[in-house]
Amino acid sequence: MRVLLAIVILFTSVSCSLFDSEERDEFASLSTEEQFYRTANQQLNASNFTAAVRTYQALESRFPFGQYAAQAQLELIYAHFRSGNLEGARAAADRFMRLHPDHPSIDYAYYLKGVASFSENTGFMSRFLPTDQSKRDISRARDAFNEFSILLSLYPDSDYAADARARMIYLRNNLATYEIHVANYYLERRAYIAALNRGKYVVENFQGSPVVAEALSIMIECYLRLGLDDLADTSLALLRDNYPDHPTLDSNGQFIVRNHVTDPSLLYTVSFGLLGSNVDDTPLAPTTRPQRSIAPEADPLNQGRSLLNILTLGRFGRGPDERVIPTEPPPGTPIDSI
Repeated sequence: MRVLLAIVILFTSVSCSLFDSEERDEFASLSTEEQFYRTANQQLNASNFTAAVRTYQALESRFPFGQYAAQAQLELIYAHFRSGNLEGARAAADRFMRLHPDHPSIDYAYYLKGVASFSENTGFMSRFLPTDQSKRDISRARDAFNEFSILLSLYPDSDYAADARARMIYLRNNLATYEIHVANYYLERRAYIAALNRGKYVVENFQGSPVVAEALSIMIECYLRLGLDDLADTSLALLRDNYPDHPTLDSNGQFIVRNHVTDPSLLYTVSFGLLGSNVDDTPLAPTTRPQRSIAPEADPLNQGRSLLNILTLGRFGRGPDERVIPTEPPPGTPIDSI
């Protein structure tokens, strides 16, 4: 055991010494802060972003209070971003904003942090494959939207405000579309309250998004399924007035209720949706609810039940199946009482 521990310590010491020697060799020709900064800037301009990150970090560790320290920290954000280290870019932006809140280029740090979150939301594979961003994890999209929003609220006249605003519109539409996907998921599984809440959230928080009409149609569907016809009529009037050509409206302006639900077959499930079907052509539920509910005492199933039977949920006492229901009036019953 001691021999193994000694080997591990020796290996660690050798690795650290080799790393230190490599770092010394890399920056052996650099002695002044200006030389470090110029070298890092040249590497950045040459698109050697990984080397630029190392040089900026070396400059900051050697000259933490030098004249190039703040600028090096700002450019380090961009170097991290271009090297693909998006988490490092956000961390560097947070550090710069904390250390230099009054820097004249502080808006650039806010902008780069938002762009880093925006780029992580789009993903690497989306550069090569067509993907629907609204069906992916949207946590980074929300982060990017909030970061751009902070930039616009603090620095509305920033040079990066226009681009941030355009990215926010794109993110807003994606976030709204994500809510529609979730609402449809709930609706197809007959979770009408959950689907209704998602639709209302889109209508209330994403005005101007192209999917507001779809959100209204989901609200109408859910209101009908829940028997809330007055609220359904109100939402339907909004849909007719603002989106008269929506596909859920027929030629007479009446709402077309969907009639299929997700009911995946075994083949569809085991093949991950490549084979089989997940459509069930049965109606979802009644589109209207009875005008009034039957009172418990008026329910024929409760007639003849003893109190003990009702309190014990039918386990004890006289139940409805034990009473005798005459098929004809007993002899001698007056006709007026029948």
